[in-house]
Amino acid sequence: MRSLSRRAFAAGAAATLLAGCGGGHRAGPPDTGPPRGSASAARPPGAAARALGRSVPVRLEIPAIGVDTPVMRLGLAPDGGVEVPPVTADDRAGWYRHSPTPGQRGPSVILGHVTVGAHGDGVFRHLARLRRGDRITARLENGTTAEFAVGPVRTVARDDFPTEAVYGDTGRPELRLITCGGPRQGDGYRDNVIVFAALSGSTS
Repeated sequence: MRSLSRRAFAAGAAATLLAGCGGGHRAGPPDTGPPRGSASAARPPGAAARALGRSVPVRLEIPAIGVDTPVMRLGLAPDGGVEVPPVTADDRAGWYRHSPTPGQRGPSVILGHVTVGAHGDGVFRHLARLRRGDRITARLENGTTAEFAVGPVRTVARDDFPTEAVYGDTGRPELRLITCGGPRQGDGYRDNVIVFAALSGSTS
């Protein structure tokens, strides 16, 4: 992704994801990741794995928190912010289609709601409960399964979003999962929860 479009996406992501997370439920517990701005946030630990070819994600599984969700594609909204999944009872995660696909070199970005209005819990309701070493599985359109190991899990203030750590170029395949977090503020939440993960293996 080009630097300019990455910055634009980051700014839109922090704002529009928060706006879509209303619903009256509190977010999960605070993170246990490294201090804000640390180098390990941009380079989560994990076994080295060979990068995969481009293939769109169709399903995401996170056994530690009970996530098993189809993955939709997200682009940019008319106002220039990133799209977010619709607020529906059948909540799904969404992959930002201008980021690498899971397993390609660079940060693949998947977003989801923590709450979905009157429908209750969102697909990423318990994202902040993940811990280092937990497994994330992305099933791809071409039949390949990309396995990721969780690194840092961070809760950051909406106004202090770590743009470069989240969306900056990386030398290996990585994954970013993003949702709302922290205390409620008006119709949304004050913070974002960000999971950093690295590719640990794959199967075809």
